[in-house]
Order: sequence, then C-alpha cells, then structure tokens
Amino acid sequence: MEKISSFTVDHDKIEPGVFVSRIDADITTYDLRTRRPNMGDYMDNLTMHSFEHMFATYIRNSPLSESVIYFGPMGCQTGFYLLVRDADNETVLAEIKETLNKIIDHEGAVFGAERGECGNYKNLDISAAKEEARRYLACLDSQSIDFKYKE
Repeated sequence: MEKISSFTVDHDKIEPGVFVSRIDADITTYDLRTRRPNMGDYMDNLTMHSFEHMFATYIRNSPLSESVIYFGPMGCQTGFYLLVRDADNETVLAEIKETLNKIIDHEGAVFGAERGECGNYKNLDISAAKEEARRYLACLDSQSIDFKYKE
C-alpha cells in the first residue's frame, strides 16, 4: 500500500512553524506545527480542543472564510491542519497570525462551549486556547517562513 504524503516527511526534523503539506488541485493543506514531534511535548486534549474551537471560528470568519475547507487537530497532538482553496501562502500566513492575535485578545468564553454545540463542551478553557495562541505566535514571529519542510 502506498504511504500517504504526510508519512513521507521525517518527523524528527520538523520544527514548529507553518508548512505546505500538500497541494491537491486548488486546495493547499497547511501544517500548522505548534510542537516538535516525538519530543514528549504534546498538547493535552483541553488545549488542543479549546484552540481548535477558537481558531476554526475566527479563521472561518476571516477574509479567507470562503476559501477555508477544514481546520482541525493532528492526532499526534503536535499541531493542526488548515486546508484552503485558492489562496497564496503569504495571505494565509497573515491570516494565521491575525487569527492568533484575535484568540489572544478574545473576551469571553470559548466559541461553541454549550452542550448543544459540542460533544465535549465541558472540556474547553479560554486560557488554554490563549496560551497556545501566544506560544505559537511567538514561534512564528521569531522565524522566517518558507513553507517547506527541512530535508
């Protein structure tokens, strides 16, 4: 059986950042890597879930709203996938950073934190989402991003 493309990248060389994982016609899959894989520093479920709710809501209400196909966590707990149609890398990066700032500045509860809105609504915490957003934004602001995995 053929390996899926994400399994062909040496995860021991991945650092936190933003990478183009794959391109399928007009859809680009971005790897929003918040943690180094295989290093023992994984997001706990509360952080991953809370950040997902906040980021997904803000990015789907951004200028990219019509282009966003999907946003969700990686099972390995080291990042998220963002699938976008017909958008250039620099625009997507700018919206990622803007979304992180909106999470950091957010007043109130996590979006979708009601029983009827989420299947695990008690497992959400705005402070966890904000801390992850701060951490990831500091990472992105401290580096030059070329969207390519290191070989």
